[in-house]
Amino acid sequence: MSDNQEPILAKEESVVGIPSPLLKLKSWQWWLLVSINIFFLIGGQAASVLLGRFYYDQGGNSKWMATLVQTAAFPILYIPLLLLPSDPSSSDHPSCSLKVIVLIYVLLGVIIAGDNMLYSVGLLYLSASTYSLICATQLAFNAVFSYFINSQKFTALILNSVVLLSFSAALIGLNDDADAPSGVSRSKYIIGFVCTLAASALYSLLLSLMQFSFEKILKRETFSVVLEMQIYTSSVATCVSVIGLFASGEWRTLHGEMEGYHKGQASYVLTLVGTAVTWQVCSVGVVGLIFLVTSLFSNVISTLSLTVTPLAALVVFHDKMSGVKIMSMLIAIWGFTSYVYQNYIDDLKVRRARQLAQTGRVDPPC
Repeated sequence: MSDNQEPILAKEESVVGIPSPLLKLKSWQWWLLVSINIFFLIGGQAASVLLGRFYYDQGGNSKWMATLVQTAAFPILYIPLLLLPSDPSSSDHPSCSLKVIVLIYVLLGVIIAGDNMLYSVGLLYLSASTYSLICATQLAFNAVFSYFINSQKFTALILNSVVLLSFSAALIGLNDDADAPSGVSRSKYIIGFVCTLAASALYSLLLSLMQFSFEKILKRETFSVVLEMQIYTSSVATCVSVIGLFASGEWRTLHGEMEGYHKGQASYVLTLVGTAVTWQVCSVGVVGLIFLVTSLFSNVISTLSLTVTPLAALVVFHDKMSGVKIMSMLIAIWGFTSYVYQNYIDDLKVRRARQLAQTGRVDPPC
């Protein structure tokens, strides 16, 4: 059985003698948690991309500010963290030293800051729909990283998904009739394409490293670990972004940027705050799915924004939906469907294996 199979079974293995809390969940409870995190990821990602594009369209121009708001709202995550019950097993069975944990959070935080900067540059020079379609390559990159870092096995359907998503991005990159935002030259469009592609690769590496950290280093299976991971890595990324904002000198332009914002100063503040909050909602969904399932599954769900963000951008920003872009979207959806079907097959196999282990027989499929 491959590692991308039903995570309930995969999580049943105790870590350093500590039973996983996921064992206590019934199937519907597990699916409810997964569904909530999927909603957070898709809704947060679509809203944050649209708000980010709105920021640039209405007069915003600070790439470091656009980078900063992607992690700056991390303090709001302390609210659910404080409401969660304490985990006594974490103190009874320390998984690793404080020095190692700090090193992990700092390393991941720096990677997140660099990744967010690349995404900010990409969104500055691309339309929201084109940006989202290029981001679909995350799945292809993550499948490769998961193979080497997380022992994720390839199947024909997963390989098909990787090839299709790569082809989808290639269509966008070779599209001569690019719908770049007004004032963006062809050379800047190419820079935006390359930065978004590089950000997608770095993001995929980040997801695989997070999954590796959960499984091999932290070895704690509670949702509080998910929130702690998000809070502390975001705090590091925020510090890096603040340093970049001041080192680049962009902080000097922020007052004039707010005064010249097309929709007014109040809209400027609300746009930045809304972007910050929606990115945190998205991030919780991402890390939550890594915790509950795998990094590859989390990245697959991210590609669902292909059916949300481009259509929303069509309504909100009147982005052009050229024939090439429509074809790219259809190919990407086909690639996503291939992976979902593979996950369904794996899920069916694992449930049959569990039933055989518990009852000694397997019911025929419905």
